[in-house]
Amino acid sequence: MTVAADKIRNIAIIAHVDHGKTTLVDGLLKQAKTFAAYQAEMQQTTILDNNAIERERGVTILAKNTAVHWRDYKINIIDTPGHADFSGEVERVLNMAEGCVLLVDSSEGVLSQTRFVLSLALKLGLKPIVVVNKVDRKDQRAGEVINEITDLFLDLAVDESQLEFPIFYAIGREGIAGRQVETLADNSMKITDSTDLTPLFEGITEYIPAPQVQTGPAQMQVSNIDFDDYKGQYIIGKIKRGTIKRGEQLALVRGENNEKVETAKVEFLYEFFGLGKKEIESADSGDIVAITGFSHAKISDTLCDPEHLESLPHIAISEPTIQVQFLVSTSPFVGQEGEFNTSRQLKARLEKELERNVGLRLAPGPNSESFLVSGRGELHLAILIENMRREGYEFSVGRPEVIFKMDGETKTEPWELLTIETTEDHVGVVTAAMGDRKAIFRNMRNLPNGVRFEYEISSRNLIGFRSEFQTKTSGSGLINSVFLGYRPVGEEMAWQRNGVFIASHSGQALSYDLARLEERGVTFVTPGTPIYAGMIVGENSKKEDIAINLCKGKKLTNVRSNADVLIRLSPPKQFSLEQALAYLAADELMEVTPKSLRLRKRDLNVASQYA
Repeated sequence: MTVAADKIRNIAIIAHVDHGKTTLVDGLLKQAKTFAAYQAEMQQTTILDNNAIERERGVTILAKNTAVHWRDYKINIIDTPGHADFSGEVERVLNMAEGCVLLVDSSEGVLSQTRFVLSLALKLGLKPIVVVNKVDRKDQRAGEVINEITDLFLDLAVDESQLEFPIFYAIGREGIAGRQVETLADNSMKITDSTDLTPLFEGITEYIPAPQVQTGPAQMQVSNIDFDDYKGQYIIGKIKRGTIKRGEQLALVRGENNEKVETAKVEFLYEFFGLGKKEIESADSGDIVAITGFSHAKISDTLCDPEHLESLPHIAISEPTIQVQFLVSTSPFVGQEGEFNTSRQLKARLEKELERNVGLRLAPGPNSESFLVSGRGELHLAILIENMRREGYEFSVGRPEVIFKMDGETKTEPWELLTIETTEDHVGVVTAAMGDRKAIFRNMRNLPNGVRFEYEISSRNLIGFRSEFQTKTSGSGLINSVFLGYRPVGEEMAWQRNGVFIASHSGQALSYDLARLEERGVTFVTPGTPIYAGMIVGENSKKEDIAINLCKGKKLTNVRSNADVLIRLSPPKQFSLEQALAYLAADELMEVTPKSLRLRKRDLNVASQYA
């Protein structure tokens, strides 16, 4: 149904990771009667996280568009990632909104990414609404958190009007928001003036301004790109000016010089509704739509009238800080587990990723069989690697490295503000690790259930710490960081990893030889695992690398004891993708296939040097 521009509200949901954005959007979708009572979505949670990796990891990776109709209003909703590694997703979609809903956890309060995403929103002039979420937690400290939020706005506001914002309290998982609360005996809060999200809907329609209507030749900036197998590429954005109609000819222009990329017909025009799109014949200035028919669009391009070529300002995206070398696999096992493994296929897939993943950069590697892929952090690059292996690609990657820059004659490197929350019994783990990694202590505060630390640390010395921290705290701690900027190169941490065991022969790992390895270190493989010469099969208890033959076995003789028959082995050390990346030394690679992650030396013949 067509909605007048003054009844449209375009909002972005922004917050730190795990503060409840996607769960709140679930409630908005359900309570706006987007789904019929019988539809499966009414029983699902984190509905918008439809990517398999998002659901597995419980984190939003891609910014998503949806829309609901509430009373006579249409509310376009942009769900944004909360993790700093995916901040490029946030930067490119906020320009579609006139307002934002800032979600803050009632216990954790203002964290690093809260500051970052709010800063972006306020610089764009978005009108804010604040929601203090999870007030039903027994460790809530909503009063303190509101003071933290107020201080944050005082620090970041671009003009005085942004200092006036409504505050709502919410229990996102129950779909309740209100303005009045009561503190119960166990310190949790009860919302007393509401039993659903109606007050928040009313706040959005009252406080968020309608989009400005601009008449004239059609103009729309590409803020997002989607694909499907039937209609190809979808261009997503907010119509900046005029009206766009299905079937009309539009030009795609790029850059300040209004370079015409292509002229094509609007084959299909869609508005968003719920989890899908609805075909429409026309849309006016201020609405967010999806368009097909243009196959060469990139983020930041402009769709406009062919007679009035006029680009909109480029969407500024922060530069990458971490890079990883992608290489064509030279493993003896190449082609056994994947479908795509050539240089041409690897390059084509990485170039396709650049069309949508605006935080990435691609450059040639040291040779024709390698590429340098740059991103915003370890997780950003790890998600790309995981997606590619699930699509059937086989390749190798090197250790993540920071991107250095020159400021005049001074060499600089990226630094980050690191926030760590942990229980008191793990305080020693944190302080020792931060000392080893040459971090600068900035702040510490006691929380109801532990301690929060703030450090400034170079991205180079932070590589690998997230996995190490989760292991040492048994997953009970929280760690987040936000980019601070480039600073002069600081002191580098000492390399802390022990040496590794390198397979000297190809074949299958045997129990007898693994038992010999266990006497001197930790195994990475199980009996029967196919291995090849140059593959890393374990970690030494000492600093040097050692070559070992795991395919030799024991010569058959008369059995003399039960010990010769029964070999007990400890479970091998298993790596997640991020842990494996962080584990690599400069002369090592991770072989990636749809079924396996194998660590290896860059030079597979190196085992002979350690024999």
